[in-house]
Amino acid sequence: MSTNDTRKSQLLSLKLRALVRDHLGRTSDNGIVPAVFARGAAVREDAACWLLVEDQVGRGLGPALLWALKENAGHLNVLAESGTGTIARQAEYFEHPISVWHVDGRTLIPAVAEPFVEAPSPSPEHRAFIELIVQGGATPVIEHGIVRGEVMGLEVCRAVDDQVTGEPRLEVGMGAHDREAFAMLHGNRPTVEALADVVENVKLHRRPGAGPHPFNRIAPERMLRATLLDNPGLVGATRLEPSDPPVPRANVLDTVPCVARGADARGHDVVVVVTSGADPDVVPFALDARARVDEIHATRSELLIALPTSHITPTNRRALELARSAARFVELDFA
Repeated sequence: MSTNDTRKSQLLSLKLRALVRDHLGRTSDNGIVPAVFARGAAVREDAACWLLVEDQVGRGLGPALLWALKENAGHLNVLAESGTGTIARQAEYFEHPISVWHVDGRTLIPAVAEPFVEAPSPSPEHRAFIELIVQGGATPVIEHGIVRGEVMGLEVCRAVDDQVTGEPRLEVGMGAHDREAFAMLHGNRPTVEALADVVENVKLHRRPGAGPHPFNRIAPERMLRATLLDNPGLVGATRLEPSDPPVPRANVLDTVPCVARGADARGHDVVVVVTSGADPDVVPFALDARARVDEIHATRSELLIALPTSHITPTNRRALELARSAARFVELDFA
């Protein structure tokens, strides 16, 4: 840990101790024991624990809950200066006692669970690009109102509005900087031709068994979802389609679980959340994803969390056991 990181950790610990001390009406730190929490700061106080989430707040409940389970702590208090409405909503999915507090200066305010934000619909002009995406060989995906073209889960184009003229256009590339660079180099090429070239290049590397390459290192969870969409029987489903995550993905380079919904052989609704790596927040994320799908579609779905067997941690299994409604892991041994 660098000197700056150490200093920041110390300051967060002091801040948390002061917040807990004031909230409990104490005149000293006696009985408030500092501990290490990678996403911010932590203290133990009798059987309870208090965790201040500073880093990646929107995905902070999972790490906080896993910390409490590993430390055999009782009541979990989660503190943050933003995003507490989402954390409070997710906390309601668990049997474990969890309180969520919004930090307002030196005061802790009980957080109120926020409702899901309705996803916008893409404009007719953006929807019109779907045909071009298909012609270019990519798979059209609409997520939180954004029209994208993907190759095995990797974004290769996106419908946007020109920042100057406001005119809609389909930009080719992965991420804003890549799309800008591609336009500078190939701006005069027909979009369908340019897209087809990119798609063919990505397909060479974005497939099972391909050698290591940047194209198959990015968004591995979305490559797994693409495989399941083509082969839903791998998770016991008869059909699957992409579904919006609870909150929009901020960056195409971020590893964030992705969602699909469909039905199993009995005709029952299922929600499949796909991830890769030992994601400490996958259980709250997945429970939130199912709740959103069921609210929108008025269903009661079985939740399946699909990921490689070696990526399922013991503490994530314990966290899932604490869920108020049934859910289970599906081990993807082929991944």
